[in-house]
Amino acid sequence: MEHISFYLGSVSSLSVSNINHKTGDLAVSVQNLGLTYTTAIDRRPTLKARVKSLGRGTKQTRVVQALDNVNLDVTYGQVLGVIGTNGAGKSSLMRTIAGIIPPTKGRIEVFGSVSTLLALGIGFNPAMSGRANVHLGGLAAGMTRKEIEDHFDEIAEFSELGDAIDAPMRTYSSGMYARLGFSVAATVQPDILIVDEALSTGDAHFKEKSFNKIKELRSEDRALILVSHAMATLREICNDVAWLHKGKLVTRGNPNQVIDEYQDFLHLGKSSAIDEDL
Repeated sequence: MEHISFYLGSVSSLSVSNINHKTGDLAVSVQNLGLTYTTAIDRRPTLKARVKSLGRGTKQTRVVQALDNVNLDVTYGQVLGVIGTNGAGKSSLMRTIAGIIPPTKGRIEVFGSVSTLLALGIGFNPAMSGRANVHLGGLAAGMTRKEIEDHFDEIAEFSELGDAIDAPMRTYSSGMYARLGFSVAATVQPDILIVDEALSTGDAHFKEKSFNKIKELRSEDRALILVSHAMATLREICNDVAWLHKGKLVTRGNPNQVIDEYQDFLHLGKSSAIDEDL
């Protein structure tokens, strides 16, 4: 099994013996994780402010604490849902676990192969065809060229893109983008699958199809991490839910209990509309 660790913003890869995992084995360990961004503030200055800053060459910046001392273990057999309002740090957490963004501090250990389906556009080249991006996405996910060729028809069929598979992806709708991305990520058959918001994208038919695929993957000893605003989906499919707020882990546990606490926090109560898209 592959063991990858991320330490204090640096990344190292360690190869150990190829041991098959089983339910209860550790898949991901997040320890004291912190992530800080420094961004420029794009603010239109007043005439007075412009005069004051003449010759100084100063630029306003803002420090954002995206993740703050997050500790989280995920074991094989778990389906972890991650909830929180926009800006809570959910996507930042997924990107650090996936190795896309190095942490500012803390440690992440990943035990096994990882396939990710994050925000639309991650890993795809819009100028290339869907067919070419299947190969690009497959290689990025660790598949060999032969494995991609062997699974190509399966990926194309699941995406239901038809002849559009040979069109440039810049001509795709957001739903088509998501369908192809999900098809590649789910077909890789990873040890650990990370899905960020993708289950909420696409038409009702494809949502149901994706939902069933996740349930199929859940039945095999894998670790799944799902970020979604669809509370009803998380209640049904997850056996564990973590709630993030302003970069901190608020609580984690039984899906119904954590989601109920989250909805009470937002003063939303319960309704079918809230449960579907929060």
